[in-house]
Amino acid sequence: MEFETLQKDMVTAMKARDKARKEAISSVISAVKKVAIDEGTRDNITSDLVDRVILKELKSVKEQIDTCPDERAELKAEYQFRYDVINEYAPKQLSKEEVMAIINEKFADVVATKNKGAIMKAVMAELKGKADGKVINEVVTELCN
Repeated sequence: MEFETLQKDMVTAMKARDKARKEAISSVISAVKKVAIDEGTRDNITSDLVDRVILKELKSVKEQIDTCPDERAELKAEYQFRYDVINEYAPKQLSKEEVMAIINEKFADVVATKNKGAIMKAVMAELKGKADGKVINEVVTELCN
């Protein structure tokens, strides 16, 4: 995802007077800017950095939804809307089957050792940001058994 796309979409939401959407996009933009400043790349924000921050924000909002009590339906709905908006910008994640295929294809020599730590180390470097860590862990656990 390009940073400029996020900015344009926020302006569009502002013009449409869609306050909730504007706030959701704005929170992602500010998170991206913060990470860019922390990493010293404020003037050159890459799409990789934007994708990383979007996934982190998505995980954070998902956690808010999961921990929100059921009695607070309006708050839960607000979190869900924010999750849906951020999810529109999130990079597509690989499915369990796709992860399994990649691991079997590229990391067959490491999988043969049945050493879960070594497999995870090799695989995470390749698949970080492309697949959910929980999915990768499930597939590696299956392969080690």
